[in-house]
Parts: sequence; structure tokens; C-alpha cells
Amino acid sequence: MDYAETLEYLLSKLPMFSRIGAAAFKADLTNTITLCNALGNPQNTFKTIHVAGTNGKGSTSHMLASILQEAGYKTGLYTSPHLKDFRERIKINGVMCEEGFVVDFTKRIAPQIEIIEPSFFEITVAMAFDYFAQQQVDVAVIEVGLGGRFDSTNVITPELSVITNIGLDHVNILGDTLDKIAFEKAGIIKPGIPAVIGEALPETRPVFEGKAATVQTLLIFAQEELYVTEWDYKHHHLLVTVADKHTDDRRTYELDLTGIYQTKNIITVLQAIHQLQKQGWHITEEHINKGLAQTKRTTGLHGRWELIEQHPTVILDVAHNAEGMKQLVEQLELTTYNQLHIIIGMVKDKDITKVLGLMPKYATYYFTKAQIPRALPEDELAAMASQHGLQGHAYADVHTALNTAKQHAHKDDLILVCGSVFLVGEV
Repeated sequence: MDYAETLEYLLSKLPMFSRIGAAAFKADLTNTITLCNALGNPQNTFKTIHVAGTNGKGSTSHMLASILQEAGYKTGLYTSPHLKDFRERIKINGVMCEEGFVVDFTKRIAPQIEIIEPSFFEITVAMAFDYFAQQQVDVAVIEVGLGGRFDSTNVITPELSVITNIGLDHVNILGDTLDKIAFEKAGIIKPGIPAVIGEALPETRPVFEGKAATVQTLLIFAQEELYVTEWDYKHHHLLVTVADKHTDDRRTYELDLTGIYQTKNIITVLQAIHQLQKQGWHITEEHINKGLAQTKRTTGLHGRWELIEQHPTVILDVAHNAEGMKQLVEQLELTTYNQLHIIIGMVKDKDITKVLGLMPKYATYYFTKAQIPRALPEDELAAMASQHGLQGHAYADVHTALNTAKQHAHKDDLILVCGSVFLVGEV
């Protein structure tokens, strides 16, 4: 098989969460352990940092990887889902794995695929571990796919566990309350491995404290160590001033990830780096500054309040749940524009009603869908939106929606594409 045939084999043969949803999720680690055993347990040959959370885990993972790369470490980065190219999931120093590796790995693991029938995610996790081991990375930042406790990535013993925050997402799998979801995310906290929590709520804090006590490890709440004093925009960069709660020392950082929600993620990132420094990692303030200032360029991250066109302004953002949409609406309130055009598509298993209830009623809407089976039909989304006072028209695909929005928008207008990672990926 060549690369295209290999990808078709993986995408068509294996259960894939982005296509079919919860049916692709397996609540145990048996398949991943079996795959890793067959490969000689490559995940044990390099150091890792494990990152979970409802929102912000992608941005946090990329910022950490960028800083580590600036510090001179050969840095692997495993994330999901991909936006455009499957190989975005597996990178070293910002460079995607080679097509030839994907082909060779799939040939090697094909007998196991036939025997154990793993999910697409289980295979890609094993693929990433194998690649990082082959390439002898110094460290790999591993982003959790879903939850934590039973996520396929949870076969590693990291240097540090990071949980960005807890919100109501994937409730059909992880539970319908914040403490239930926190319990699943806390599954990545390991005995003796420090854990950094970005944001804790009254409902989730006791869960994290309980898990840390059970496994006897250090628990650090980032928001109790650092806080943001002010922020500003300058030349398409976000300037954030962070203060130490104990000494009131202040430093200003420049981020090329410009979403206002990055003011939350930076606290988590800085505290995670501080814990690595305490473990003896050679990471200087200059490495941190450079890593944060060029995360997008260094790692190839897309879809986080990403400006892709001007006159009119076109922004892409992968916000797709209630917590993410709250942050996006806050961002819109701080943004200058004449009229607002929102292109939105969602998948069926999200809390669509809650998301639509947060959306601004003054915008013109273009309801559409990503080209995956899980996508909610655009007509159904439009009907649900109208019950919340959101007005617009339905379009069969995002490209038609975007072209129509551009035709109707003036040069000082803002066009926002959001609601689904897959929708943003298609743009």
C-alpha cells in the first residue's frame, strides 16, 4: 500500500471517534497495552508530559512543546484530532512524521489490527509512541484524546501530569457532572508524579485532592501560584503580564496565540515549566519568552482565534462546547468590527442547546456542517438556533457558507467560523 491507500485503510477499517462518536471509545486500556507490547513498549524509552482537560489542552500542549524545543530538547508532540493532514497528530520539533513511516508502521502492525480490532485512536497512539522512540526524542508532550483514565495515552509514566480545566463536555461518555468528569481526567495523575491543575472549581478540587492523596503525589493548583494582572494586543500578538502570588514579581510575555482565553492557559503552562525546572530541566526565561512568542510558527498550531484573511476579517476558532463558546463570546465583546457573521456547524453529541443559548443574537448566521457522519444536519441546526433567536440560512458545506458570508460582508465586518474542529479543518 502507498500512503493514500494506507490512510484509507486506517480511516475505513478502524472505528473512529470523529466519524461515529462514542461507539469508537473503549473504556479500558487493553488494546493499547497489547499494541505497545507488540512494539516493545516504545513509550518507556523517552520522557513524557501528559496533558488533559476539557478546554485548552491543545494550546497548552503546543506552548509546552514550543518552550521545550527552544530549550534545545528534541521534542515530540502528539495531539488530536488533526485539522487537515493526519500527520499533524505526530510531530517532532514541529515537523510532521514522514508518510513512509505511516506506511511501514501500518504494515508492521496489520497482524495485530486483524486480531484485536483496535480503534483508530488506539492505533495512532501506538504509532506516535513508536515514532518518538525510533527518532530518539528527549521528551514528548502527549495530549489526552478523551477523558484521561481510560484514554489510550494513559499507558505512560510522565515526568509531569497537567490538567487544564474541567467543563461539561462528552457527558455521554465521561459523566454528566463536573465531579464525575474531573474523576476521569484525574485518572492521569500517577504515584509520585507531580500534577499541575490549571483551573479548579469547588466541585472539582476535592476530586483532584483525593486522587493526589491516594497516589501520594504533589498537587499544584496553578491559579494559587500565579495570576494575570493585565493583557493587551499589539501587532497581532497578545501581551500578558503574569504576577507571582507569593512575591508579586511580574513578567510580561508575548504570545502569538491571540485568543483571550490564552490568559488562562499561560498560567498552567508557566507553572508546568516551573515544576520541570525544579526537576532539573534546563529551561531559561529566554526559552520561555521565545517559545510563547512563536508557538504557532514552531509547532504549526491552527484554529485558535486564527486570523486567515482581512477586509473582511476572517477568524477560525475550534471552540465547540459551552465553556469554549463562553470564552469566544467574551473575545467577540473585546473585538472591533462593523457587523458580525458567524458560520457554525456542530456534531450531534454536543450540548447544542447550551452552546446556541450563549451565541450573540445580533449576528447573521450561516448554518452548515462538516463532512462527517457525526455532523448535525444544517437544517436541524438552523431550526434549533431559531428557537434561541439566532437568524440565518443553511448551507450544505462550509465553503459555500464562507463564500456567501464574504459576498455579504463589508470590509470592516468580522466573519467567524466555529462550532466544530472538523469544520475549521475543512476551511
